[in-house]
Amino acid sequence: MRWGTAAAVAAAAIGTGVAVLVIGRRASERLVRPAAAPERSAGPVLVQSLAAGRATFTRTPESSRPGRWAVEWGEDGHAVVEEVLRSDEQGVTRRLVRADRGTLTPGTEVRFTPRVYLGDPTSALGLPFTETAAEGELGALPAWYLEGKRGAWVILIHGNGADRQQTLPVLPLLERLALPVLSVTYRGDAGAPPSPDGLGHFGETEWRDVEAAVRLALDAGAGRIILYGWSVGATIALHTAARSAWSSSIGSLILDSPVLDLPATARRDAARAGFRGAAADLGALAAEGRTGVDLADFARIADGTDLRVPTLVLHGPDDPVAPWRAAERLAGRRSDVVSLQAVPGGDHAALWNAHPAHYEELLRRWLTPHL
Repeated sequence: MRWGTAAAVAAAAIGTGVAVLVIGRRASERLVRPAAAPERSAGPVLVQSLAAGRATFTRTPESSRPGRWAVEWGEDGHAVVEEVLRSDEQGVTRRLVRADRGTLTPGTEVRFTPRVYLGDPTSALGLPFTETAAEGELGALPAWYLEGKRGAWVILIHGNGADRQQTLPVLPLLERLALPVLSVTYRGDAGAPPSPDGLGHFGETEWRDVEAAVRLALDAGAGRIILYGWSVGATIALHTAARSAWSSSIGSLILDSPVLDLPATARRDAARAGFRGAAADLGALAAEGRTGVDLADFARIADGTDLRVPTLVLHGPDDPVAPWRAAERLAGRRSDVVSLQAVPGGDHAALWNAHPAHYEELLRRWLTPHL
């Protein structure tokens, strides 16, 4: 069933008129206005107790998942936890790595998020960087530049509802590989020009901002470009590689949790925002209508029709936002250039958090022969 047909059925199921428009608009809001997207959370988690180097939380899927995660509370409370030390019906005890903002106390209500690192490359990781900007068609687009000795530059593109901080976890590995890095912004980001209509367009317009970053890198001496994106940022990378006048300088792609099936992602995102069934279908239709996205063109790019360079796809088999089957379809259609690597247990665009060492090793092994 086509997206529009499914949503029309949904509209008939819910009703007509203003109520349908309101439901669709509300269900699509988080997806089409990514800067306003709230942190996804299954619900509150309480701190039960604290001890030296450990914290015990109420047992939930979020507090029990493997890997390295941030724990946030209030306006700026922030701590980092790692492996699960004990888990039973009474609670989940994890290793407490650090509590760097605010005071964590028993009884505190917290959220588990992927944001292990906050700030910029120096404040978060001790890595030197320079603030620079690419000149896009709408204005200056701020970027972090980290020096490296190789001729290949990596351009990092954050995903929906995130910012450049999402790219911080991979910077130490890229620094060890001596790769110059640009961590970029695009329209709608803080400090960047707004999109003319205030909406995100799933890569259809944002790719031109990444193309501006490609031009900046080439003008600064880059010999070849590696585009590395998360979620919709990965989709933007695909658009850029397919459409840019400088595509011949793009040597490879790395796609973390790419959004390749837009109708399915729109429905799933609406469901994560609390809309179910027909209401989620209405949200998907509203996302298409409000942004004017060309679904046929999007599908062509997502299927890899225009893909010409080696591409690493890192994806979670249980990704709740971007269906695994779409990544499998891309890898099957373009097995000549696409390598699909599963990262079990990771949330959408948070694969590094689930298995940091494994994720970095997958990345290192794939990158090394492509440098």
